[in-house]
Amino acid sequence: MQKFFFLFVGAILFISCQDPLEVDLLVVNANVYTVDDAEPKATAFAIKDGKFLAVGSTEEILKNYTTANAIDADGKTIVPGLIDAHCHFYGLGLQQQKVDLRGTKSYDEVLERIVAFHKEKNVRFITGRGWDQNDWEVKEFPTKEKLDSLFPDTPVAVTRVDGHALLVNQKALDMAKITANTEVDGGEILKKDGKLTGVFIDNPMRLIGAIIPEPRVREQVQALKDAEKINFSYGLTTVDDAGLSPQVITLVDSLQKTGELNIRMYAMVSNVPDYVEHYLKKGVHKTDKLNVSSFKVYADGALGSRGAALKKPYSDHEGHHGAMVIGNDEFKELAKRLAGSPFQMNTHAIGDSANAVVMKTYYEVLQNKSDRRWRVEHAQVVAPEEFDILNDNLVMSVQPTHATSDMYWADERLGDERIKGAYAYKKLLEKTGKVALGTDYPVEQVSPFYTFYAAVARKDLKQYPDGGFQKENALTREETLKGMTIWAAYSNFEETEKGSITAGKFADFVILEDNIMEIEEDKIPNIKVKATYLDGKKVY
Repeated sequence: MQKFFFLFVGAILFISCQDPLEVDLLVVNANVYTVDDAEPKATAFAIKDGKFLAVGSTEEILKNYTTANAIDADGKTIVPGLIDAHCHFYGLGLQQQKVDLRGTKSYDEVLERIVAFHKEKNVRFITGRGWDQNDWEVKEFPTKEKLDSLFPDTPVAVTRVDGHALLVNQKALDMAKITANTEVDGGEILKKDGKLTGVFIDNPMRLIGAIIPEPRVREQVQALKDAEKINFSYGLTTVDDAGLSPQVITLVDSLQKTGELNIRMYAMVSNVPDYVEHYLKKGVHKTDKLNVSSFKVYADGALGSRGAALKKPYSDHEGHHGAMVIGNDEFKELAKRLAGSPFQMNTHAIGDSANAVVMKTYYEVLQNKSDRRWRVEHAQVVAPEEFDILNDNLVMSVQPTHATSDMYWADERLGDERIKGAYAYKKLLEKTGKVALGTDYPVEQVSPFYTFYAAVARKDLKQYPDGGFQKENALTREETLKGMTIWAAYSNFEETEKGSITAGKFADFVILEDNIMEIEEDKIPNIKVKATYLDGKKVY
């Protein structure tokens, strides 16, 4: 025993006398929120080969590690690389090449922007996104007459902010061979006095989509690079793109492999029969940068365009329930098929009827399985009875800014009682233990700090309303940060490789100008990113 004791002491002395280990990067004197429950706070960390090697105090990190590349954070706050659990990354990039109609306060302003865009770009087919009739003085869907007079020979198709309604002119209707007699299930082609208004809701939008020219590959590449630049500037290092084609996914993969695109992506495959067949045969595709292991399905439309499927009629539209955009039988058959595969099923569900179908179907087909983490995207209006069937097979993927954008008119759609089960993020968290947070950009703004503010304060950027909208469903700052990091990673089956500043995980982190966990609440939206790091390398 005595011999063993002296050997042990000698080993300790030998180790303590060794030179500090050379690493690629040291970050010291920082205010680090690790989002690791085992060690929630730190002041320093070491990085080697693109991963966190050690996390702890500045003193111990400097004692054990050395480098030619060190960052003195000077007390700045550092958080893990942020994850947007539901966005349209590729769509955001394409939007940079289209007319931007976000923030328009009238139909006339929409028209002015389209005219200005056409004068500058002179494109063969005008497309754009972002109008919202709920923001106008006259809160009614527009009609195409003014578009027809301004653009008699150029097709125009501009999408509502939520992506669930479309306004087109007569030229586009003619090209698509659409008449007042055209019918499509799972949505609506709006008419007035028997004539087409030019507004399409949900599934019929595909008729117009079929005639819009596909972007060229160079335009696709530019879109992806533009979106990456925007996301890195906000500290986003992983994005969950909610619906892509195999062609775009393959392009992303190739750009990542050549180093032309670096952001990490969890890519949901759009629910198109050919796409489903392709990936069920191909199987899950996973690299350090790309995760293709899920399908994005639409159950219903959006609340703003009255396309969300409700159990009882809309409070502001007698007899109208919205609509499912997929048949119940078709949805259940797809769910059964995916339950027998390694893929996740991620379903857009807004209305309480759609959420009931999705949650009950998930519950039924996954009864003998565990930890499948099938996602309900939005879970926007949930009836009381559905909260009771939530379990570890289900992950709620929600977007806090939807609550603060919709609060001006959502009660009109839903009524005083039903609104209580809407945007109920705290209640969803209590039932499931985790919520994954995203933005749904470009429906909303890219900024994760707007997301953070909406989740915590339940206010919009005008600091309205006093006291917050349905504040009982606000999240704490700790819960919100987890929802944008480790819980979002969990929703992607990636919590062992990202989502916290933990030894062994990818060295993705963000240096903030302010302390997001302590700054005055109403200053949260104005927080700026000082630097973004991916694999320990500065990307912004």
